[in-house]
Amino acid sequence: MKKLSYSILDCKRVITIFLLLFCASSQAQNPKGKLFIIGGGDRSDALMTQLINLAELTTQDYIVVLPMSSGEPIESFIYFKSQFEKLTPNPIIMMNYDKTMVNNKVLNDSLQNAKLIFISGGDQTRFMDVVKNTPVYTAIHKAYENGSTIAGTSAGAAVMCQHMITGNQKLQTKYSETFDNIRYDNLETTVGLGLIKNVIIDQHFMKRSRYNRLLSALVEFPDHIGIGIDESTALIVRNKEIEIAGESEVVVVKKPKGIIKFRKDNLVSIKKLEMAIFIEGQKFKIK
Repeated sequence: MKKLSYSILDCKRVITIFLLLFCASSQAQNPKGKLFIIGGGDRSDALMTQLINLAELTTQDYIVVLPMSSGEPIESFIYFKSQFEKLTPNPIIMMNYDKTMVNNKVLNDSLQNAKLIFISGGDQTRFMDVVKNTPVYTAIHKAYENGSTIAGTSAGAAVMCQHMITGNQKLQTKYSETFDNIRYDNLETTVGLGLIKNVIIDQHFMKRSRYNRLLSALVEFPDHIGIGIDESTALIVRNKEIEIAGESEVVVVKKPKGIIKFRKDNLVSIKKLEMAIFIEGQKFKIK
């Protein structure tokens, strides 16, 4: 009888541990936070008010700006603050990390506890060179998991992905805002924040005619969804649902069929793919 009671107790412990692990895993897969991903360009007060409302700021909450993408981080912060202080009374703090600051626990705790984190435009590679494999990366993820809203514009949009477009071409040494063709193994990507999974994001989409670049991404990652966000336009991401906000359009491409690589110049053939265009207020699901 004694051995049986021990056995039941052990089973209960195993079940409890399993449930705790399952709940932790579910929380990690379904973060409480939201994403607000802007395609660059002008940010209207109406669009930024939507961001503030999404973040559900209380009087105790504060906003953190991460300007490390920018070549002029202080100017980028001032521009952001001058707009936001008209729209909300909440404190707005700049955390311009460099390699000497990424292990600062006080700063990272403050970052993790921010209710709204905004990532500026500029060069997404510059941002990830500072943040990648550091406690800053972890703090952003924990903030998102615990209910914070993570927002970004332009480069700050690109970093949201797991596979981040750098803007460079492997088969072209000179940088160009647009790709003049679609070739296999031409698109350069690197590790981003990975806050949104199975998605490749491109920004300034209509303004800079980046269709070839997004289609090149779909060639490299055919199981992903390619999303092109135009300027002054944003994705509102709530787990697996995306809603469009702003003035312009969002292009979604997915499910390429029959990708064929041929010739020495790496040109490709795609027999079929799905494409959709969305405007403000419309929604779609991601896997």
